[in-house]
Amino acid sequence: MVKLFSYGTLQFERVQLDTFGRILTGKKDVLRSYTLSEIRITDPNVIKSSGTDMHPMLEYTGDEKDFVEGTIFELTDKELLMADSYEVDDYKRSELIFASGESGYAYLKK
Repeated sequence: MVKLFSYGTLQFERVQLDTFGRILTGKKDVLRSYTLSEIRITDPNVIKSSGTDMHPMLEYTGDEKDFVEGTIFELTDKELLMADSYEVDDYKRSELIFASGESGYAYLKK
């Protein structure tokens, strides 16, 4: 299993069902030195699943006082590729270390 940190729409049950065909299990965690901005999504399938065209985007600040709360989900390798397909080209997947000390993937601003 791989770990994926979600701070946005992948936390929505509807998006999980549409993307993975199941509800994910996870636990709350924090990513330090990042803040959230927003981007406008144009992919009609993503908008339909999430219910919005505005999605959050992680941006690195380097300031330890900045943080983003989210959920770390456990996915199979195949599901991680499904998550890659859900995320639009404005995002890139990177491996990070979270406040809990766990490492996992998150989608960042390209």
